[in-house]
Amino acid sequence: QVQLVESGGGLVQAGGSLRLSCVASGRTFSSSAMGWFRQAPGKEREFVTAISASGGSRSYADSLKGRFTISRDNAKNTVYLQMSSLKPEDTAVYYCAAGRARSIYKSEYNYWGQGTQVTVSS
Repeated sequence: QVQLVESGGGLVQAGGSLRLSCVASGRTFSSSAMGWFRQAPGKEREFVTAISASGGSRSYADSLKGRFTISRDNAKNTVYLQMSSLKPEDTAVYYCAAGRARSIYKSEYNYWGQGTQVTVSS
């Protein structure tokens, strides 16, 4: 099975930046679309951003576009989430996911990481 491991979460002041990483196991990473989702306490897991297998297509949640950037390095089996101008409402557990195609829907992804906590203080 594909395994995904996120890292890079932590505590950051409002207005600051943070970069998350997700490393995938196996040799199928380059053919998988990747997505980032987040979940705050008491809320549903929501779409953040996604990228196609080649990296040529990207999708962003409307409220996050311009602050968050997704990228990937297939040679390193890694997908990244660069977060800037962070706000307290960005506080959540962030998850990476792998699927057969880029999608904004969490049901389209077959594999999920364990999540990494991001806390933004004001």
